[in-house]
Amino acid sequence: MHIHCLGLNHITASLDLLERLVFSEEQTRAALARLGCGAESQTAAIGEMVILSTCNRVELYTVSNEAGLDPLIDFLAELQDIPRKEFEPHLYQFLDQGAISHLFRVAAGLDSLVIGEPQILGQVTHALELARGQNAAGPLLSRLFQAAISAGKRVRTETYISRNPASISSLAASLAEYVAPPLDQAQIVVLGAGEMAELAVEALRKRGANRILVINRTLARADELAQRWGAHATTFEHIEAALASADILISSTGAPHTLIHPPLAAQVMQLRPERPMIMIDIAMPRDIDPDVASVPGVQLYDMDSLNQQLEQSIAVRLQEVPLAEGIIAEEESRFMAYLQTIDILPLIADLHQQAELIRTSLLEKTLRRLPDLNELEIERIDAMTQALVKRLLDAPIMRLRAEALCPYGTEYASVARTLFGLPTQDQTCYFTHGPCPAASTSALNI
Repeated sequence: MHIHCLGLNHITASLDLLERLVFSEEQTRAALARLGCGAESQTAAIGEMVILSTCNRVELYTVSNEAGLDPLIDFLAELQDIPRKEFEPHLYQFLDQGAISHLFRVAAGLDSLVIGEPQILGQVTHALELARGQNAAGPLLSRLFQAAISAGKRVRTETYISRNPASISSLAASLAEYVAPPLDQAQIVVLGAGEMAELAVEALRKRGANRILVINRTLARADELAQRWGAHATTFEHIEAALASADILISSTGAPHTLIHPPLAAQVMQLRPERPMIMIDIAMPRDIDPDVASVPGVQLYDMDSLNQQLEQSIAVRLQEVPLAEGIIAEEESRFMAYLQTIDILPLIADLHQQAELIRTSLLEKTLRRLPDLNELEIERIDAMTQALVKRLLDAPIMRLRAEALCPYGTEYASVARTLFGLPTQDQTCYFTHGPCPAASTSALNI
């Protein structure tokens, strides 16, 4: 069996191509459901699948009997109705341990557009939930994703990689919190309703802001954003009245020219001479004329000042990468140890089953010869035979688990089956095992 990862992301593909390949939640469910019907030749060799689809990446994780990925590429092309020649040059492929390492780095935020960004961990968790909901994630991918999620959580709690704002929108919210406390009492106006504006509103809400007004050219778009985050909405026609009551303005529109000029700012500030206003312009090109900074009572911050802080935040995050990679290595090692014991689990189950059949058979024969035993005595004899079998099997099973981590684990399992008279079965290793940390280096030493 092999673990595959097939994908493309913001580094390998253009935004236009990513947008064409991204799966909606409904498309993800439909694709995963096809895996179970067994009708498509592309998925015939695939036993498990998880689809991780975000605005910055599309990745398919699978468990398959085959090492090649051609069927999976064809499957992706058919699902998204895009000729494979259009996206195949932009794909990356990871096999077995490479796929495992990649997923751990993704969950920890080390493969993100903004290093350490926290959203990816929730997206990895949701991808696993969707796959489980369609019975597409079996025991192996479920265990792999759970291990990756655990690693991601450790990285976020044991390092500072996610604790410094590392996007313009989060920096704007952090700056607002710093220069105009308390944020929960401030009246905040967000100009624009695009992605940057939404990220800013999200960051503000997480910092306790609860008086937010979204202003946009169209009320429908502003209202859509406002409803998602418990804010209010209006249009540009009411901008003067909105600014008159604002403590903080965060501006992020897609307008090709400036929207707020010194005359408007001066007029607004005359209505509130004793009350300063913080203006944070995160639009590109600018929404706020730089000369607005000269209006009394206005503190203006623009992309230049925010970019300087952003570089400092990213530098702090980069310093945490070695610590994060150390945590990932620990968690990956634990998963690899589990993975290398998979081949031994059927043997252990067969040992228990054989022992239980022998125990119950002999117990029944013995009890037939002792018809005068009462119920309590029968229970004690039954418990004693169970304890005896457990005691006899404990040492062999512990040894089998230890030897499973060694280069010759499969051969060891085969010898054990012969010694215990168990039926043989195909033994398939997932990977080439490394040096054995848990047992002697001597040959099959039973």
